[in-house]
Amino acid sequence: MENFYSVLISEWNRAMENLLQQYEIYAPIQTDETIDYEIIDADNISEAVYNIPKPTTPLKTFFLPVKENVTKPNQSEKTRIITGIPSCDLQALNILDEIYLDKEYQDSYYADKREKTILIGTSCFSIQEHCHCISYEVKPYPESVCDISLAEVGNKIHLKVFTKKGEGLINSLKKYATISKSPQIEIEEIELKQKKIENQLLENNRDLPDYKKTGELVEQAKDEIWQKYSSTCVSCGACATICPTCSCFLLVDKQGFEKVRQLDACQYPGFERVAGDEDPLHGLAKRFKNRYFCKYFWKPYKFNSITCTGCGRCIEACIGKINKNELFRELAQ
Repeated sequence: MENFYSVLISEWNRAMENLLQQYEIYAPIQTDETIDYEIIDADNISEAVYNIPKPTTPLKTFFLPVKENVTKPNQSEKTRIITGIPSCDLQALNILDEIYLDKEYQDSYYADKREKTILIGTSCFSIQEHCHCISYEVKPYPESVCDISLAEVGNKIHLKVFTKKGEGLINSLKKYATISKSPQIEIEEIELKQKKIENQLLENNRDLPDYKKTGELVEQAKDEIWQKYSSTCVSCGACATICPTCSCFLLVDKQGFEKVRQLDACQYPGFERVAGDEDPLHGLAKRFKNRYFCKYFWKPYKFNSITCTGCGRCIEACIGKINKNELFRELAQ
């Protein structure tokens, strides 16, 4: 169900404004040099930016809040639309879906949020310094997971529909805007832009090992490399909390038999501390190594989905200026 539609940007904004009565809508808004998701209203709907990587906040926070009471009824009522999602964040949902939508142990809170969310992905028409999605076979444009893919070219928004949920949204938009099939020449223009970015990413990351090779290198790495790169780590956990695929959590007991799920990070001291103050990851280098083994070695054995989509947020957020890609390049030498 890959149908292309186009709509004038002015009409798109007007249609989305009308949909605010029915949906909660989030879109990336640029403030100074920062881009992040904000809830849309009539005042800021025209400020939404598309085709620019990437919102500061990973998509996972919409489905796995930092804190969530899991003994209270699900709170979400309105269906929400999230627009402007880069491909790296969309592909990160695959591993979260494998974990939280498992047939035997499905998480009802996560499932409810997924069901009540319409995802509108966006092609990246530029790249940032640490973008390396292509190294892990993630294209810089949506190919799956989302309901609709969006590309802004000239004075038009082009929409590629992937799912029935996406087709339903198109039908809702048609009530408020003139939506027509995209001309082939404009589709080809989008594809040329996508190919250009793909080639740029390949060139920028030509010496970075792929996902499978990275796992092999991590398994074989000596202790010295983990000690070297962890030497500036301050155990802040920024790399894990900003990561679109990391999902470790604590379950905190509260009064009245309530339980709060709180996102955790393997880089925090005491992450694996147990009774008697025993902690197999007590050493900083061990904690540091654990994260790489989890992403590139252990989880690939258990799950089908990749656990790093090459967004580069962990590099950008690191207080210790640790660049995991430099680590991998050194291992590959």
